[in-house]
Amino acid sequence: MALIRNSTLRPRILVVGGGYLGFVTARRLQKSLDRGEATITVVDPNPYMTYQPLLPEVAAGSIEPRHAVIPLRRHLRRSEVVTGKVTRISHADRHAVIEPELGEPFELDYDHIVLASGSVPRTLPIPGLAEEAISFKRIEEAVALRDRILSRLDDAAVIEDDAERRKALTFVFVGGGFAGIESLAELEDMARQAVARYDTLTEADLRFVLIEAMARVMPEVGEAQARWVVESLRARGVDVYLETFLQDCTNKHIKLSNGEEFDADTIVWNAGVKANPLLIDSDLPLDDRGRIRARADLRVEDDNGVVEGAWAAGDNAAVPDLSGGGVGGFCVPNAQHAVRQAPVLAGNITKALRGGSDFVQYSHKSIGTVAGLGVYKGVAQIGSFEARGILAWAMHRGYHGMAVPTIERKVRVFANWFLGILLGRDDSQLVDLAEPRKAFAEAADSKPLPKKPEAKAAEAKKSEPKKAEAKVKEAAARAS
Repeated sequence: MALIRNSTLRPRILVVGGGYLGFVTARRLQKSLDRGEATITVVDPNPYMTYQPLLPEVAAGSIEPRHAVIPLRRHLRRSEVVTGKVTRISHADRHAVIEPELGEPFELDYDHIVLASGSVPRTLPIPGLAEEAISFKRIEEAVALRDRILSRLDDAAVIEDDAERRKALTFVFVGGGFAGIESLAELEDMARQAVARYDTLTEADLRFVLIEAMARVMPEVGEAQARWVVESLRARGVDVYLETFLQDCTNKHIKLSNGEEFDADTIVWNAGVKANPLLIDSDLPLDDRGRIRARADLRVEDDNGVVEGAWAAGDNAAVPDLSGGGVGGFCVPNAQHAVRQAPVLAGNITKALRGGSDFVQYSHKSIGTVAGLGVYKGVAQIGSFEARGILAWAMHRGYHGMAVPTIERKVRVFANWFLGILLGRDDSQLVDLAEPRKAFAEAADSKPLPKKPEAKAAEAKKSEPKKAEAKVKEAAARAS
């Protein structure tokens, strides 16, 4: 294992994670620190940051996938960007082990570390789940789901067996939080638009199913809004099962806790998240849910007090919610907190580097929530104000369009939306993205085409003089 030490007297700030929190924190540090004051190193498996609230619209074809991600190197020009995984953290020695996609793992020393590795899907030991389901947290998953649903329409259009046809057109979404509702609603809206182009399919052939273990959906909105969301989905033909669990999905055969069974070709898992498990292999303090223990000023703390040089926020941190509205007293893992924690985090680190101690405490009371449920459909709740339909849809797009980092990306996203209103949503699919060499490999392995009978006869006729000549030569050889 290679060992990389700080080669200058400049302190190194290691940002673990290039998601929204890590990206914005590094960008703020670039602006607030003088040149040469510190080295900022960002490590993430991906060379881009994904703005996750836009994933449902990416899946539905309202936003070009590349416009929902921000390339790290383009916008973090004064930072080191390392594409790889942090596999171990030894804060006592102030170094982390980084494993790149290619090459040997290496150790990187640091003076301050920012834990911004985010979250991963929280799965359950349900038979068949790991083999058959797909989550909805990455840009690749959003694109794959769109292409999968559209390809199932193509398949179903020519399937004659009724059972196989129903299976191909049944799409199950597990989890009724914001991610689950938005992804189902956007994709259902897209599928209903696309199915109109098939002569052999109708909207009645589509079956979208929502499975939620709780008695309601979208806990971030009020009871009335949550009931309206369920009613509107059911009015669109979605089967909504509340207080219901997925018990088995082996071989894509769905078994629910209410006793119902059916086949579904597509299973989407949106039933919660957990802190990134890389934090387990570290000497930093974790709570009982695997999150980094943090103070309101975003410094890490253990039973003995502040852990100097360690900072944490976002989905992988247990940050106290000073507003009193957080579940269990902590900030919930959503984009609204990450957006506001990043500037506080960058400001406090800058103060620490310059010897300051008057750190700002993070405090934010939710201003409300907005969600898109398809084109011209949405739900919003801002304090006591509630909106539904096209107004909520416009509020959703306005908020997230402005929250996307960088002016360049904002322009691209708003341009996508303008073109969608003008020209309609793009529901084209790309095939074989997972196997881009498929066509070439098939061509390379293909056998010569069988020759027609006439060609075989002509070839045999041409070869007759050669055969006769060969016989003459063979006879002469024997005679000699």
